[in-house]
Amino acid sequence: MTASPYHFFDVHVLRTEFVTPAMIRVALGGDGLAGMASAGRDQRIKVFLPHPGQDAPVMPDTTGENAANWYADWCALDPDVRGIMRTYTTRELRRDPDELIVDFAVHGPAPSPFDGPATSWARSALPGARIGVLAPVDEENGAYEFRPPQDTDWVLLAADESALPAIAAILETLPPATPTRVWIEVHDLADKLELPTKADAEITWLTEEGATPSAIQAAELPSGTPYAFVAGEAATVKAVRRHLVRDRDFDRKRICFSGYWRKGTTTDELIDRNETA
Repeated sequence: MTASPYHFFDVHVLRTEFVTPAMIRVALGGDGLAGMASAGRDQRIKVFLPHPGQDAPVMPDTTGENAANWYADWCALDPDVRGIMRTYTTRELRRDPDELIVDFAVHGPAPSPFDGPATSWARSALPGARIGVLAPVDEENGAYEFRPPQDTDWVLLAADESALPAIAAILETLPPATPTRVWIEVHDLADKLELPTKADAEITWLTEEGATPSAIQAAELPSGTPYAFVAGEAATVKAVRRHLVRDRDFDRKRICFSGYWRKGTTTDELIDRNETA
């Protein structure tokens, strides 16, 4: 039996900080983190959060052979009791000491009508608070999408705040001098982050929700063979992809697109329908 490329980790909060008014950075520690791996880029992980009043998320048995059936076993648990599952990006996996860094997008000061379970948890998380994480144990794994072919001449990145951690990590991994054009939607310019990169990156910050398709339509793009990574609200992602294919003649196979969320629909509703955004 082939060992799973993903393991469950019991981790706890080390510290939290606001890196912008709309982003909370949570540093997580745990005895098993030495075995966690990351490909960088848009590395996905699953986090499992406790309900209010719980000391840790309630999970099925994820040890040994039971780990292969974790999702069905998790679904079988009472939704009002089981750990609250959300998908996030590994912003950074640090060593010496081992720390998992996860950025949580929030919408301004609390309380906010837009707060979901993960946002509420991040706002109130104190050192020692326990959560569960499903993460890879091999750097090469299937839980990331940014995979530009070797013949890529330039890169297009488009995202909103929900995908900002992925964009930040991707920019850090791009080869030096790679021509890169980036569009990022934030609620306010105060939410801009420093985005270190060795790429030749031109970054445009937008403050109007859903403005990305129009901004890209009006832009002069580099020549050569492109590769695009587009992530964020599902309808905006779809509109950008449609423009790139229909109007810019992008090869569909050279566009990685992911709806991280869907306006008017909660993550729990998508899970209940066995969908993703």
